[in-house]
Amino acid sequence: MEQFYVDFIERLHALHSDLHQQLADFPPEALDWSPGPEMNSVAVIITHLTGAERFWLGDVAAGEPSGRIRSTEFEVKNLSAADLSARLDASLDYTRNVLSHFTLDDLARESTEPHHGKTFTAGWCLLHVLEHTAEHTGHIQLMRQLWAQRA
Repeated sequence: MEQFYVDFIERLHALHSDLHQQLADFPPEALDWSPGPEMNSVAVIITHLTGAERFWLGDVAAGEPSGRIRSTEFEVKNLSAADLSARLDASLDYTRNVLSHFTLDDLARESTEPHHGKTFTAGWCLLHVLEHTAEHTGHIQLMRQLWAQRA
């Protein structure tokens, strides 16, 4: 595997490791808790970010349709920390598999995003995955703080 992809996976793995750590001692009732209206729970955020990782890497960059229905990611409830951790692990495994077939030339390959018809390079998709996952990792870090201070 090209070093760029090794580095990409290492950075994504670091974000996932942080998320696993956040989940490790988070009370089950906190996983569906939302700090306010129009704010997502930890379970929703992890379900959404893993769906987005699969979509941008698989559907768009690799051309492997997933059948993702984005709206359902925001309706999940009653998932355990183990369920959410399994989603993170499956997403990282999928990423490793997909990127094991990529070359550096693939970064410049353009693909059309199926829902809006916009064109993106595979490189843009990979960068977006890291950006999006990091953003939501920060959200979950804040959620833990808000949960701890809610009383």
